[in-house]
Amino acid sequence: MNLWGTLWDTLLDILPIVAVIFGFQYGVIRKPIKHLSRVIVGFVMVWIGLSLFLVGLEQALFPMGELMATQLTNADFLPMLEEGAQRHWRDYFWVYVFAFTIGASTTLAEPSLIAVSIKAGEISGGTINPLMLRIAVSLGMALGITLGAWRIVMGWPLHWFIFAAYLLVIIQTLRSPRSIIPLAFDSGGVTTSTITVPIIAALGLGLASSIPGRSPLMDGFGMIALACLFPIISVMGYAQIAQWASKCKPKKKPQQMPREDNNAL
Repeated sequence: MNLWGTLWDTLLDILPIVAVIFGFQYGVIRKPIKHLSRVIVGFVMVWIGLSLFLVGLEQALFPMGELMATQLTNADFLPMLEEGAQRHWRDYFWVYVFAFTIGASTTLAEPSLIAVSIKAGEISGGTINPLMLRIAVSLGMALGITLGAWRIVMGWPLHWFIFAAYLLVIIQTLRSPRSIIPLAFDSGGVTTSTITVPIIAALGLGLASSIPGRSPLMDGFGMIALACLFPIISVMGYAQIAQWASKCKPKKKPQQMPREDNNAL
């Protein structure tokens, strides 16, 4: 990918955002922007940062995701097969391990999730632990990506998994604490952002391209959909477990004050 071409394309993508913000500020609100120089410098940094990020995706994340999927499904790496035998889904054990670990690690490093978890901890007054929230979301993401990789290996239709996951989400929504439901649904959205999506997409496409009988178009996509759903399930599950644990704790009886003996001198 050409850096200068990417800079120009990114600038064209950012210009409508700048036009809308400045148009509303000066045309509708009709007030000057405070610290205009900082805002301009910030937009320039966003422009350069996005351009470098896109170049990095094309040169590193996308190729590495496809390369790992190709190497892990290579016939020389997989267990030996007897003549005429077919591969079992257990032969792709290291594919599932890689999908789980890469899903958990990229989610923990996701900037949008870090920002949401910090704000959730501040607004809740310390009730929500930002680290535990990130861990719960990471586990959900890892399970979703692993299940997506297993679906590609098996060649099963995506809508079965989506239907079952949404059914579980609906049941959990009806039984989870109300305060955690909006945060759980937002957690499912922020996880599929700048770091996780490129690797997930590359892994799915590489896996579908490497396994015989799989179509990259039909089977390679869909992992991001599962990656969005399972963090919702894991966060609400974490809240349900915490609520159940708090109910199971024995309540401390209030200590009774010793009665004074009126006859004692």
